[in-house]
Amino acid sequence: MDSGDLIYIMIKILLLIDCSSEFCRRLLKGLIQYSKEHGPWIIYQLPTYYKTLHGKEGIVKWAKEWKADAIIAHWDHEGTNLLRTLNIPIILQNYKTRSEYFSNLTGDYIGTGEMAARFFIDRRFKNFAFYGNKGVIWSRERAEGFKKEVKKIGGNYYYFESENLNGEQWSRSYIELDDWLFSLPKPVGLLACDDNFALQVSETCKINGIQIPDEIALLGVDNDELICNLSDPPISSIVLDAEKGGYEAGRLINQYIKRGRKDPFNIVIKPTRIELRASTEKYDISNEYISKVVNYIDDNLISEITVEELVQLTPFSRRYLEVKFKEEMNVSIYQFILQGRIEYLSCLLLTTNRSLIDLAVESGFNDGKNISRLFKKIKGCTPTEFRQKFNKLERNKTT
Repeated sequence: MDSGDLIYIMIKILLLIDCSSEFCRRLLKGLIQYSKEHGPWIIYQLPTYYKTLHGKEGIVKWAKEWKADAIIAHWDHEGTNLLRTLNIPIILQNYKTRSEYFSNLTGDYIGTGEMAARFFIDRRFKNFAFYGNKGVIWSRERAEGFKKEVKKIGGNYYYFESENLNGEQWSRSYIELDDWLFSLPKPVGLLACDDNFALQVSETCKINGIQIPDEIALLGVDNDELICNLSDPPISSIVLDAEKGGYEAGRLINQYIKRGRKDPFNIVIKPTRIELRASTEKYDISNEYISKVVNYIDDNLISEITVEELVQLTPFSRRYLEVKFKEEMNVSIYQFILQGRIEYLSCLLLTTNRSLIDLAVESGFNDGKNISRLFKKIKGCTPTEFRQKFNKLERNKTT
């Protein structure tokens, strides 16, 4: 810690973002956590009506009078010249483009799409669809990553986009979404650009008798629990490390103000895992007996499972079951069970502070002796490294 860190400065952060979404609330939670550890800070969200009453010029004027030290904003390209006159650190939440002048609150959007595609690929889907938000960078790049992984395996890819449909606009435009969903070959793994768009798909399928997950396995992004659980069935969703992004924003703002850092930076919020719910409880498996075996494994993943148990579910011999399973799933029965347990363990690592040995046993492993080696083989890092990388409870708290 250098001498500058010992001087308390009342840093004033102005928020010009909509904090009603789950993503923004988690982002703000991380920022507040950093401010508590390194404050005192004042964080103020300017009411949304202020822009309507006073325009962008009024917002900039107010920021100057309040003597804001930094701004986190959702601000379109046309108004960026006004922001430059403030001469303070400004972080823009990406929407249509990334800024070349200001710092960006952005994400690994392509990586998020890739994660979703690999999820559906592992579930043996051959048809893949993406429902996107027109003209939005995070939707466009998620689609790009999704499509890239699908094309690697020669899968069938389908794309549809719309504006962010609300109210009357939604009532006028849903017919096109109807037609697209009906036209998709079934079964299909569908990634919506975020949970709001996933809920639109769910509602439309409900009205039209399209079965989720049997015909459309549906996956969203952001893990907004309220939105995901409004759906019937509830929507599986990709979890983003937004809280860590907010914490990182605080750290970099601190560097700007206390250490005179000048260069703009990108805060890249990464996907961490998929929160599984009923909307993706579907594998695209042609053999009914292998499908039965896979579902049994999923239902009993953390219990002791023997191949003999699985053989009893089919008319096959043990050897024939192992051959057919490998043909359908592209992995052995043992590897399929192992991968499932490692995924279960990785979720526990990010949501609890309990010891690795306890979590390994809960995940279906008899003991924890080889768990680090097995985990690294599948995840590319040890459980400890994985937890340190993603878990907010293990966040690096240095400035």
